[in-house]
Amino acid sequence: RFIVSTRVRVGRNLEDYLFPPIIGTADRLSLESKISLTLRSLSGEHAGTYYPLSNMTEEIRRQLVQDHFLFKNDDPVLRDAGGYRDWPVGRGIFHNKNKTFLVWVCEEDHMRIISMQQGGDLAAVYCRLIKGIQAIETKLKFAHSEKFGYLTCCPSNLGTTMRASVLLKIPKLSTHKEKMDEVCAKYRLQARGLHGEHTESPDGTYDISNKRRLGLTELTAAEEMAKGVAQLIEIEKSL
Repeated sequence: RFIVSTRVRVGRNLEDYLFPPIIGTADRLSLESKISLTLRSLSGEHAGTYYPLSNMTEEIRRQLVQDHFLFKNDDPVLRDAGGYRDWPVGRGIFHNKNKTFLVWVCEEDHMRIISMQQGGDLAAVYCRLIKGIQAIETKLKFAHSEKFGYLTCCPSNLGTTMRASVLLKIPKLSTHKEKMDEVCAKYRLQARGLHGEHTESPDGTYDISNKRRLGLTELTAAEEMAKGVAQLIEIEKSL
């Protein structure tokens, strides 16, 4: 009734490789090969197929973008940072059969690992993500700092790098912006419109996610988001 879908993602970069905005073409291709080989070795519910952007048909690419599964090269900030050099060389997407486990390769970071599904079962989405990360980590060494946690291109993602989010229908509460903002501030949540950051949602459907990435565990970040969402739903019911 309220939660349309749930999504949890993390960013990861590999040791011994420069970050995507400054990596050379040869190293980018080497990185893609190394990552895709590991992803193809995944088993169980994580088993899937890797699709390089450079060999992807336009029909498949458009469908994946429309389904919000694939990244595009239209972010002006990432473009100015050099994130689209050599586009689309060395980039791709991996997903399992049900498209509930996805990995973006060489977008903003070397890997953007994503678990998602319809409905509000955060525990299932979170567990799938963690198991996927653990399987990947047996073969790849991630860039990590004792002080800052996992290292990412954008400083806002440092630490856990995790963004846990739900697509939430709160049409009544969305007309009480001050109350909504108050709850989001209390639980350190970010509310985005359907078209991304700094956009509104005319029908009251928002992407609600945790703000904090640094100084806490992945589980705490997910729990913080879940508590805030539960509070938003309770207020929506009371209106």
